[in-house]
Amino acid sequence: MMDTTETLRLRVPPMLTPPGRPLQVGWAQEFGRWVWHLFVLPPAAARPWPRWVQRVFRPLIEKLATELGVANARSVRAWVLHLLLTDPPRGSWSDPEKYGAEPPVASLGALLHHPIAPRIAPLLYGLAARLEHYSAALARAYAAAGRATRVGLGIGALAVFVLIASTPLDAAPQLALLTLMWLLTLLVRQLPGYGPGLILITFSIVASSRYIWWRCTHTMDLANGYETFFGAGLLAAECYTWLIMVLGYVQNARPLRRRTHRLPRERAEWPSVDVYVPTYNEPLEVVRPTVLAALNLDWPADRLRVYILDDGRRPAFREFAAACGAGYLIRGDNAHAKAGNLNHALGVTHGEFVAIFDCDHIPVRTFLTATMGWFLKDPRCAMLQTPHHFFSPDPFERNLGTFRRVPNEGRLFYGLIQDCNDLWNAAFFCGSCAVLRRGPLQEIGGIAVETVTEDAHTALKLHRRGYNTAYLREVLAGGLATESLSGHIGQRIRWARGMAQIFRLDNPFLGEGLSPLQRLCYGNAMLHFFSGLPRLVFLTAPLAYLYFQFHIINAAATTIALYAVPHLVQSSLANSHIQGRFRHSFWNEAYEAVLSWYIALPTTLALFAPHRGKFNVTAKGGLVERDFFDWRISLPYLVLVVLNIGGALLAIPRLLFWNSYEADTVALNLIWTLFNIVMLGAVLGVAAETRQVRSTPRVPKRMPATLHLAHGGWVACETTDFAMGGVGLKLKVPATSLNLGDRLRVTLEADDGPHDFPVRVATVRDEHIGLLLEDLDIAGQRAYVRCTFGARDAWKDWDKGIAEDKPLASFAEVFSFGATGYVRLAQSLYNRASAWLRGTRLAPVR
Repeated sequence: MMDTTETLRLRVPPMLTPPGRPLQVGWAQEFGRWVWHLFVLPPAAARPWPRWVQRVFRPLIEKLATELGVANARSVRAWVLHLLLTDPPRGSWSDPEKYGAEPPVASLGALLHHPIAPRIAPLLYGLAARLEHYSAALARAYAAAGRATRVGLGIGALAVFVLIASTPLDAAPQLALLTLMWLLTLLVRQLPGYGPGLILITFSIVASSRYIWWRCTHTMDLANGYETFFGAGLLAAECYTWLIMVLGYVQNARPLRRRTHRLPRERAEWPSVDVYVPTYNEPLEVVRPTVLAALNLDWPADRLRVYILDDGRRPAFREFAAACGAGYLIRGDNAHAKAGNLNHALGVTHGEFVAIFDCDHIPVRTFLTATMGWFLKDPRCAMLQTPHHFFSPDPFERNLGTFRRVPNEGRLFYGLIQDCNDLWNAAFFCGSCAVLRRGPLQEIGGIAVETVTEDAHTALKLHRRGYNTAYLREVLAGGLATESLSGHIGQRIRWARGMAQIFRLDNPFLGEGLSPLQRLCYGNAMLHFFSGLPRLVFLTAPLAYLYFQFHIINAAATTIALYAVPHLVQSSLANSHIQGRFRHSFWNEAYEAVLSWYIALPTTLALFAPHRGKFNVTAKGGLVERDFFDWRISLPYLVLVVLNIGGALLAIPRLLFWNSYEADTVALNLIWTLFNIVMLGAVLGVAAETRQVRSTPRVPKRMPATLHLAHGGWVACETTDFAMGGVGLKLKVPATSLNLGDRLRVTLEADDGPHDFPVRVATVRDEHIGLLLEDLDIAGQRAYVRCTFGARDAWKDWDKGIAEDKPLASFAEVFSFGATGYVRLAQSLYNRASAWLRGTRLAPVR
């Protein structure tokens, strides 16, 4: 502890110092006194810091010194020498595996060029490691500090932030700030770990907050009437996006990266588990592999029970359940849809834990052994969620050709957001691929039925009761994505309406039982679904000027650019750095543009009438028999396209004749409109549905296999893909001796040994052959699922082909998709016109 002679000092103006009074420096060490004079004290007298300041901050400084290993918290020399010369640990709080490897000289060399890269890169790498280490120590010290210290630091940080955001700058300093932040960003984003991400987040918040402050205080002096109306609408949309951005930065600052926890060696100590597979109108071909994979789960047979919850009450499902050994449960009505179905099963089953799988989500054999350990480690853990992985392309991936090349829409949530939620004990229940503890679930009255997103609401109720949840970012099940854009939009409408219902009925910012960060995570998830109206505002805002010459931002175009460009550039670079593996730049705008029209009204109505709306089941396992353009679903966007193209055409006479005196304003609105046209083109590209004729998609996967020939010989080979109906093989030599229709046998490996399956040759292409499975009994079907969809490594390296985000390349790709969308629209118009001229009618799509 500091004695009374070694007190911190505060600068005071020279006129307040008695003449001739010597400098009072309380640090005993000579080096410390020199540093203090050089960097802190002016050539004037000093006064001690107030005692309340010492009481508030001294514990924090001492705790931080303990965390960092500084020998003497009172010595400036000890702090300087430790921070500059002492190597941080070889592990990192954020990514110990990455920091145990060699410095990434190659990636940094691309930025620094070859001759100096091998020398500079390790220095930058060490800087990143230090930043990680010191950030972790500061976080731990802050967490251990008293309430007064934390409140004081928060108020101080807020004051500094407001000062930075609200300080006005002329054009030259604002441009210099933009340039400096941009150059530092280009350097910092090359470094590994999460520390650089925090720096980029800081830059982004500063730039965006300066923009929003400037917009609120300097640009709203508008003419009364329409300009004020449209200007206020745009400002409200921008404030919404700023709020979502800031909340998202806090929520996604760092993922937890939870690992599996070992189960006891004695399997007799493992708890009992009921597995629920709810279904309503899905075909048996979709449900069958999920049930068989659940029966294959690596768990003691006397502690595992699998149930089909059939709200369709179909005899074929009853017969299948009896044949495979699964339980079959039905109820007298379909009240509360899926939630009611699950609650009915809770009332008639007795397992200590409940695992839930949507009927198309096929679990791998190790699902329970990978997840159940955390429940035994933490008795307060009520739910553990795993990712929803889809082995079939969604409408974006299929219609735009980005499957397994660009991260899909859900990858951001399951790859990053849920992992970060887990850090704050705010992981959501997502309705499938999850395990819940029966006791807490019954304590809250079962699965929530008040809203149509029963899963997230159930997790919220568990958190309000003080229970913990967990998220394991390991793909342990695979399912089917929505087949059509209309089905995709219908599913998202239900999600948006349900989250708006929760926000209205059980607002996470209100009520008891939640920590501040849990409130933030839930609140941000719900507010995200209110993006429909803001996105529509951004898609139409420049038209107010181009059509009617309304100035909805009262500022010169160059000034707007000086504030808006840093806001847009820094947020784009920060999000690319944080989310690049999970969502590429500009794709968020495309996703929101597709949904904006269809979620705007349901979310707004849910705020005023939260009990309206019903649960709609997402269709799975369907077909798209031919290419077609979905005119019904794309009609609102066709209207927006026409309006934006009209505005872009009007910009030409405004630029040349009507408004040539404010050409920069016309140019700014034209650029904005052209960007909107590109995004709307991508929407039209998704609405151009491509043919899908497989009800059981093939899964690319290399596995060892053996092909047994008709004459008794055998050939070692490997699989190229598999599906429930067959398997593709690659031989080492061309298959010249095989003919279509040949009946053979193929051997696949599973964790319990090899399994043989009867097959028939369907295709032969050089060394590649396609095999169709012959009729298999239940045992054979279980074995096949165990070798393929249920194999423990079935989804390993699935995302290996997805590249890191490169913002400019990503924009070029989205731009190309926009152009493709307009080409497909023109083709569809041509086909319709040709059919009309011939007096024929295009066949409807089923």
